[in-house]
Amino acid sequence: MSWGTELWDQYDNLAIHTSKGIEFLDKYANFIRDRLAIETEYAAKLRRLAKNYQPKKKEEDDNEFTSHQAFRNVLKEINDLAGQREVVAESLQLQIIQGITLLSKTLREERKKCLSNGTYLQQNLSSQLSALERAKRNYEKAYRDSEKAVDNYKKADMDLNLSRAEVERYKNIMTAKIQQSDDAKNEYANQLQKTNNLQQQHYNELLPEVFNRLQELDEKRTRGIREFIIGAADVESSVAPIIARCLEGMVKAGESINEKEDSYKVIERYQSGFTPPTDIPFEDLSKQDPESSQESHYNNVQSSHLTVKGTISANRIKKRVGIFNIFGSNKQQKIIEACITLKNSLTADGQKEDFSDLPPNQRRKKLQAKIAELQQKIAQETAARDGLMKMKVVYEANSSLGNPMTVEGQLNESEHKLEKLKIDLKKYQGYLERANQIPMASNSPQANRNNLHNGHRVSRHSNGSTEDNNEDGDDQPDDGGSLSSSSASPESGLGTSHTSLPGSGQGSAHDNAMGEDAYYETEMELLQPLGTCRALYPFEATSEGSIPMNEGEVLQVIEIDQGDGWTRVRRLNNTNGWDEGFVPTSYIECTLYA
Repeated sequence: MSWGTELWDQYDNLAIHTSKGIEFLDKYANFIRDRLAIETEYAAKLRRLAKNYQPKKKEEDDNEFTSHQAFRNVLKEINDLAGQREVVAESLQLQIIQGITLLSKTLREERKKCLSNGTYLQQNLSSQLSALERAKRNYEKAYRDSEKAVDNYKKADMDLNLSRAEVERYKNIMTAKIQQSDDAKNEYANQLQKTNNLQQQHYNELLPEVFNRLQELDEKRTRGIREFIIGAADVESSVAPIIARCLEGMVKAGESINEKEDSYKVIERYQSGFTPPTDIPFEDLSKQDPESSQESHYNNVQSSHLTVKGTISANRIKKRVGIFNIFGSNKQQKIIEACITLKNSLTADGQKEDFSDLPPNQRRKKLQAKIAELQQKIAQETAARDGLMKMKVVYEANSSLGNPMTVEGQLNESEHKLEKLKIDLKKYQGYLERANQIPMASNSPQANRNNLHNGHRVSRHSNGSTEDNNEDGDDQPDDGGSLSSSSASPESGLGTSHTSLPGSGQGSAHDNAMGEDAYYETEMELLQPLGTCRALYPFEATSEGSIPMNEGEVLQVIEIDQGDGWTRVRRLNNTNGWDEGFVPTSYIECTLYA
């Protein structure tokens, strides 16, 4: 089917139709531009989303969990997905938008030429039709004039009154008019033939050619739209396999989550290594005097609320009295050096160098990891040193290859690094050995919760002796050398951290043993350790209530410094059980349990 034959008389409608077709092509181009903008915005928002949910530096410790690892993998896949949307946007811009723009420009130019040619043909035909119309009017006028001239000649010829000259004049006029009529007739016939020929050529050849070109343009536009729609779908299809792999990666990330493994890692992270508290012994109140029963009941109520940090407040009624002028000015330098040592013992993340601020189990794991790291560095540095030594031997054997002295400096530096690493390794191995020597149960906040012997509580007197509060009055062995209050010793202020009976006075140990109305203190129980400490300097006990310690010795902290410069500590004594006393706070490095 051809427009030139079927639509020979629809020139105006074809012009309008082709114009609307090109406008529709431009409309599709705007649609692709809007989609391109959406794809670009979607890709940018996906990337921003993945960036906003990237793990923060403070959350790095949680990256060991499978759920966190899976989420990080999902964020990577989201980034890849955003990249594919960017590829789609770029392909739409290069392949579709530019193609539509070029096609639209070409169609407009060709349509303009076709319409200009069609307009020229229409004008040419119209001019010929006008010429034919003029020739026809001239012929009609000449024919009427000739007929009139013939009638006038006939009348004149029959009129006997007219002279022969007059008749001849009418005859000449008639002959002229007839000649003019014949000429007009011939001109009209020529114009008619010319018009018919032009009209036939116009509608059979010239105008159909223009219409056919418009038809080709319109078909080209329609074909272009088809190709662009398929091309846009192909752009999407080209990234579909990669997007499918991204989705598969997300599925694999989800399937990699192992709840049991995460639970085990929680245990590994937070396991302190402490043992659970033992059963609370039964106290037979019938075998104790009323006063002792009341005290025991009070102490049991108090001890049931003890925690690691609550040991201090639960056993203290009033604050310790400060101890002044214990050290002279010659001790200030040691105090400053202790502060510097404490600062230098902290790592970059604020933890102690020996990780003594962690629970035992976590401390051992940190130390083991540090030792493994140092061993790996030593192996690497040893390999580097061996390589430098071989290079030096080669240079010494053949000086043309290089100067041995150039390797000497690197070799010395490597030896220095290796020696430092070995020193650090030995230091951390010592930390680990000391950490392994600390009893697990001794660090438990409730391991020694109730220090009772067959339901009878042992009371501590100011002279360090013990008293069994049972009815038989049998002596019980010393439970650890706990200190009680004395106004002239460091524990004079600290003694009030144990429960004292209201209204009691301050008397001698003998008065307390006789049960007189005097001040005495009872140990609620063996105080739970608040943490550990390491002696920075040796200390000789010169005052009552203090205990000596050696440099590097590890002790248990049972009561922190209350502002007087003394800390109450405890050590395990194989002969007497436990030794308790006070040491200068500036002489130790404390690590409290969380």
